[in-house]
Amino acid sequence: MSAGEASGFSPRKRVRFTKHAVLRMEQYGIPVSEVLRAIAQPDKVLLGYKGRRVAQKAAGRYVVRVVYEEAEDLITVVTVYRARRERYE
Repeated sequence: MSAGEASGFSPRKRVRFTKHAVLRMEQYGIPVSEVLRAIAQPDKVLLGYKGRRVAQKAAGRYVVRVVYEEAEDLITVVTVYRARRERYE
């Protein structure tokens, strides 16, 4: 199983961003491509609150964490943030 399969990401799934996620991406300067990479090729995927998934991807001294909900054909990105690596690894 590939990392993409482990995270549930499929190129056939649409990805939708909540307004909150877009605001956080702007706030932290995280491009869409980095968010999609975190979902498609995560270093780690954890189960979050209310069945949400948290994809984590190393990015230098930080990790990018993407909280998302997944349906059969849709991934909804709820929030995105950058955090210190040592906190989550």
